[in-house]
Amino acid sequence: QNEKELQDVVKQQEEKMFQLIDKSGEVTRLKAEVSQLKRSLQHAETEARVLWEEMRSKQHQGDTAYVQERVMLRREVDKLRLLLLEKKDENLQLTDKY
Repeated sequence: QNEKELQDVVKQQEEKMFQLIDKSGEVTRLKAEVSQLKRSLQHAETEARVLWEEMRSKQHQGDTAYVQERVMLRREVDKLRLLLLEKKDENLQLTDKY
């Protein structure tokens, strides 16, 4: 009977472990989705910021190539900032892990 009880406890622990693994995978997937959404939001904010600046200045009004170049440059800067933040996060996670 003790052996049966021990087997039941082991089975319950395995089920709990599998549930945690499933939840961990879901958390990882959700983090990736949040990251993608943040990037999309950042791109939209960048474009809106550049367009707003161009509308205010009216200096290059009608010069779509200039506006597009500004949007592209802002996106590159934002992308680099995001990469830097991601690397910092990775370093923090590695530090926490070890």
